[in-house]
Amino acid sequence: QVELAESGGGLVQAGGSLRLSCVPSDMTVGAYAIGWFRQAPGKEREGVACISSIGNTYYAAAVKGRFTISRDNAKNTVYLQMNSLKLEDTAVYYCAPPLGPCMVEGDNLVNDGAYWGQGTQVTVSS
Repeated sequence: QVELAESGGGLVQAGGSLRLSCVPSDMTVGAYAIGWFRQAPGKEREGVACISSIGNTYYAAAVKGRFTISRDNAKNTVYLQMNSLKLEDTAVYYCAPPLGPCMVEGDNLVNDGAYWGQGTQVTVSS
């Protein structure tokens, strides 16, 4: 099974920025869709952003305009640039290949991830 290594989380003040990185083992990021997901304490996991194999990007309404998903094929890395962070962005963030194609219905990404790494904690303070 592919292992996913997320990094880049930390403590940041509201309005600040962080960039998360995802490096999968034994998987070429340019060949597959990859999503970023998050789970806040006491809440269900939700999809945040997704990048398809051809580079199309999809965002949950809660982060659209603030977060940007991208990938660097040479580094085999997927990034999540998070700007204008809010208190409600506090969560553990995970990357994962989605169970289906990247897709948004209404305000939300549709498909959950196929498997999970350890995640990286993002804490936004006031």
